[in-house]
Amino acid sequence: MAPVSSLTTLSNPLVTVEQLESTASQEDGVQVDLERTLRYHGALLTQSAGILLKLPQEIVAQAIMTFERFYVGSEGGSFLETSLKDVSAASLYLTAKLSFQPQTTRALLNVYACLTSEIFSLDMNPFNVPSSKPQDLSSYTLSEGEYLTARQQLLHCESLILRTLSYTTHAVLPHSLALTYLQTLGLLPSNPTKASHDLAARTIAILNSALLSPQLLYLTHQPNALATAAIYLAARQCGVKLAEGQWWCVWDIDREELGFLVMSLGSLQGFAAQENEYWRDRRVPMTAGEVKTEVAKLNNQEPK
Repeated sequence: MAPVSSLTTLSNPLVTVEQLESTASQEDGVQVDLERTLRYHGALLTQSAGILLKLPQEIVAQAIMTFERFYVGSEGGSFLETSLKDVSAASLYLTAKLSFQPQTTRALLNVYACLTSEIFSLDMNPFNVPSSKPQDLSSYTLSEGEYLTARQQLLHCESLILRTLSYTTHAVLPHSLALTYLQTLGLLPSNPTKASHDLAARTIAILNSALLSPQLLYLTHQPNALATAAIYLAARQCGVKLAEGQWWCVWDIDREELGFLVMSLGSLQGFAAQENEYWRDRRVPMTAGEVKTEVAKLNNQEPK
């Protein structure tokens, strides 16, 4: 048996340019801007569900990566065929199942019923509960019949994800690498100061926000590059001076890649604000049928 390279434990399989430029959703007629919106809100939905289920961020981040991988490439899923809320739920269920904190189908499906009800609207908070609407628990607690139907759909979607990804669920996150890099740079001492604590917290926050990036940064760049860019941006925002010279080269990052990542990470807040403003008084399409209606509306034609 050939030896397994230790680098496989620090890297992820990346998507190709062809996979990004030609997706099943685009081939089915979904506009590029709408596809970007659906990816963003699908990742946000997954993040919000993970918070309600009190799952560790590591599990939630891996679930978001699985969700995004499913819709990449011409051989991937299409938003017109597979509802993003179902893929989000199945991604979180699958990732949690493989972890030390598996979730019951009933708990997970009730959370998604809550998040996709009209009582809740997702934003970057990640929740905004209008005070004018009563919190009627029965409106997002599934009945037995609804639960059995949703459970069957969840398990079907889980198997669809596994087949589409060829059972490749491997995902390495940059968070622990970032903390190691901070220690190497002398910015995270054994007895942390307020400045070092703020810098580390800001770095982790940037990495968590990057999961929602429209550029799919977690699918196009390796963890070491993401960790380095997050440290660079966090240090600039916190006013912390970094080492002289091109310190990022130590971790095999060139200036061009670092610049692109820093710019992409810094632009996420503007993108999120734009999305929230556009959908402020509208419901984001969560099912294949709702996406079809939105596509037809954008094309100024009635759905078939």
